Amino acid sequence: MASHEHEEHSFFGDVMKYFENAAAHLDYPKGLLDQIKYCNSVYRMRFPVRVGEELEVIEAYRVEHSHHRMPTKGGIRYAMNVNQDEVMALAALMTYKCAIVDVPFGGAKGGVKIDPKKYTVDQLERITRRYTTELIKKNFIGPGLDVPAPDYGTGEREMSWIMDTYTTFFPGQIDGIGCVTGKPVTQGGIAGRREATGLGVYFGVREACSFADDMERLGMTVGLEGKTVVVQGLGNVGYHAAKFFHEGGAKVVALAEYEGAIYSADGLDYEAVFQHRKATGSILNFPGATNLAKSSDALELACDILIPAALENQIHEGNAANIKAKIIGEAANGPVTAEAEVILNKKGIMVIPDIYLNAGGVTVSYFEWLKNLSHVRFGRLGKRFDETLNNNIISAVEEMTGKSLNDKQRQLIGRGADEVDFVHSGLEETMIEAYRQIRAVKKEIPSIPDYRTAAFVVAIRKIAKAYESLGVFP
Repeated sequence: MASHEHEEHSFFGDVMKYFENAAAHLDYPKGLLDQIKYCNSVYRMRFPVRVGEELEVIEAYRVEHSHHRMPTKGGIRYAMNVNQDEVMALAALMTYKCAIVDVPFGGAKGGVKIDPKKYTVDQLERITRRYTTELIKKNFIGPGLDVPAPDYGTGEREMSWIMDTYTTFFPGQIDGIGCVTGKPVTQGGIAGRREATGLGVYFGVREACSFADDMERLGMTVGLEGKTVVVQGLGNVGYHAAKFFHEGGAKVVALAEYEGAIYSADGLDYEAVFQHRKATGSILNFPGATNLAKSSDALELACDILIPAALENQIHEGNAANIKAKIIGEAANGPVTAEAEVILNKKGIMVIPDIYLNAGGVTVSYFEWLKNLSHVRFGRLGKRFDETLNNNIISAVEEMTGKSLNDKQRQLIGRGADEVDFVHSGLEETMIEAYRQIRAVKKEIPSIPDYRTAAFVVAIRKIAKAYESLGVFP
């Protein structure tokens, strides 16, 4: 769903502009800012893989943006538009993202320039394992060095291949499975990782909508109840964002994918649309919905909240003036260009930036990494003890009051927390606390024009503090 209108556009250039806009509000030496701003390590590789009867040379990348915290962390995407500029930009965003949500990693990113739909499962496995081998050769992967994760075009399957390849090269390494996150739960993954980014988007937008004075400025009421939502992209992130907004009382009125978009003023059943697309190969012609001429038309619909959850550069100079949403929640990386954001700010539209809003994935990846290093499932040690304690308290209260709880109430109050409960709770706490820090900075420095600049200020301050505490910069 990437725009083809600005082929020469530099995504990394956008990130640099955002950084410089934020740095202008801070008083740090140029050397420190340069150290934070530029990528530390850029690895471009080409390797041969046999595809059918042919030998195909694959172009791939891994970029480590910042080593102020180790390991570095970032996803691997499989897509034909992968290039060095994009991977550098995404690695930089990961650094700032991790800092904003207090995840102790430096930023990294990987990319393999292929269309995964054009390969068989066996061929994809060969490509993934060979890519992992190339990373191993140059020390660009390891539980204490650089920890990849899924991104566009990859998922649990690819992460399990990466883990298996790594542990084959390093047999007996006790923390070996921590070399990658986003794995299947059966292979050391964590419950709640699949929905993490979409749930984080929901938590972040919900928190933004909880402040009465901010909502009043936008002409909106507090909370999500009854708010109209448009979601672009029905992949993992978009699907789960739509799910949680629906469950939170909002109305999803439009969904868009690369083949087109559909709209219904009465609201769409996200699950039914997902199943319709699975059955027909397209979201178009969904019963009761109106087809839109172009996928990008969905971006310009009147709505309260617009969630671009596809690829970068979706809202640009050419369409920014037509955006009618009151809040844009960047579920994707870089869906709004720097030029577009200037236009959106003038229109009074609130943009909740990607470096905060889609940090749910890396937050839960951090939880998975911790689980791998501790070698124990969250909740395993305490769940039964908590259940017993809670039920003893219920029994004591019933005895004292002479009143009994029904089975549903007893189950709700008496249960102990399992892994997914800890993961969702930790993610909710992370997203709420990070948003409040960003909002506080925006209020603290009145010259900051938008939430993206405020988020970058939060990130730069935290990274600068890390370098200062290392004694690198006085």
